[in-house]
Amino acid sequence: MATELKTDLKPIFDEMRQLFGQVPSWVKDMPPSAVSGFWSVMRDFQLAETRIPNKYKELIGLGVSGATRCKYCALFHTEAARMFGATDEEIAEASMMAAHTMGASTFLNAQQIDYETFRKETLDMVAFARQHQPQQTAGRIETKAHA
Repeated sequence: MATELKTDLKPIFDEMRQLFGQVPSWVKDMPPSAVSGFWSVMRDFQLAETRIPNKYKELIGLGVSGATRCKYCALFHTEAARMFGATDEEIAEASMMAAHTMGASTFLNAQQIDYETFRKETLDMVAFARQHQPQQTAGRIETKAHA
């Protein structure tokens, strides 16, 4: 049975070799029953053209890597982000955004801030900003401080 499972992995490993030039040893270490699902998500979602540009997906992956303290994923997503055109400045911003979000999240959760109050205030702030500062350029809200 184990030989049969390894034989079933040949087409997957062939695809990996075609894309990466090799099959990473850590993929070979996965339980054979997990490889197909892992590869299909990596191939068809992470690396494929989807609604979110690849560069952004990798920057998201980098932010999550920092939050989870995974040096393996941080390296992979940093290099993949670069491969998809991210600059060092964009990588630094994505890392800082993850750090900022983690800091705020840590405070909110440790202080046990009431979620319904937070939700109402957040929705009210966004509605106010939309109504009073509708000018947006390249994804940036132009405030009086930045105008």
